[in-house]
Amino acid sequence: MSKRNLIIAAALSVSFAFSLASGTAKASGAGAEPLPDYKWGFEGIFGSFDKAQLKRGARVYLDVCSSCHSIEMIYYRNLVDIGFSEDEAKDIASEYEVQDGPDDEGEMFMRPARLSDRFVKPFANEKAARASNGGAFPPDLSVITKARKGGANYIYGLMTGYEDDAPEGFEMSEGTHYNRYFPGHQIFMAQPLFDESVEYEDGTEATLDQHAKDISAFLAWSSNPELEERKSLGVKVILYLIILTAMFYALKRRIWNRICLDEYTHGPYVEKFEAEINKHKRPN
Repeated sequence: MSKRNLIIAAALSVSFAFSLASGTAKASGAGAEPLPDYKWGFEGIFGSFDKAQLKRGARVYLDVCSSCHSIEMIYYRNLVDIGFSEDEAKDIASEYEVQDGPDDEGEMFMRPARLSDRFVKPFANEKAARASNGGAFPPDLSVITKARKGGANYIYGLMTGYEDDAPEGFEMSEGTHYNRYFPGHQIFMAQPLFDESVEYEDGTEATLDQHAKDISAFLAWSSNPELEERKSLGVKVILYLIILTAMFYALKRRIWNRICLDEYTHGPYVEKFEAEINKHKRPN
């Protein structure tokens, strides 16, 4: 067989193997359904967070998600930024304990968390987290909407995508749960939210869909708490640049008009200019 034929045969073999692998992956459900395309209020140039929704989402996280997932980049004082009063934030912080010290005797001790403390982690370290979750490591949620394609829609889809039973013919690994939006459809995390999982103090109906929207918005905020400030600054900068551009344009017109006038009155057109002036002079 010639060298050219060998190359063609090798290319065909690789192509066939790739097609076979792709078909196998699709047949085993390796993909995921398209994420929901929910329109969030904080999207767009003028979008902003709904503080009432953020408060509800914070409650969902604290009551449900915080038992497994940490948010290490958020402080308890940040709860004041989303609508909690300082006393409410202090009460929430005091429900958790942090290690402090050393004391006068050189010993470390536990104390209630303060506003200046970060959100307390549910596990001391990664090994403890894996041991409590069947070997799976619950990721930190500080920037989860930035780390996952789809952002808030990924979280919303994940929370609402659980199915009681996998489709017929779909083989599930031990300890996993079927989720139509999760890549591969198999996730170790059991469904965390249901209707009435968290009672809302503002009277909002506590449905699964509402829980999912609220926690998604809260995690979007925790991933980007300065979003509104940056947008406000961006709008101000754009307005400043528009005004500055208009001023420069007006200045350019003024300068070039003067240059053209000087050229007309002192350049090659001076005789024509004087003739025009004399033409309109009144006779003595």
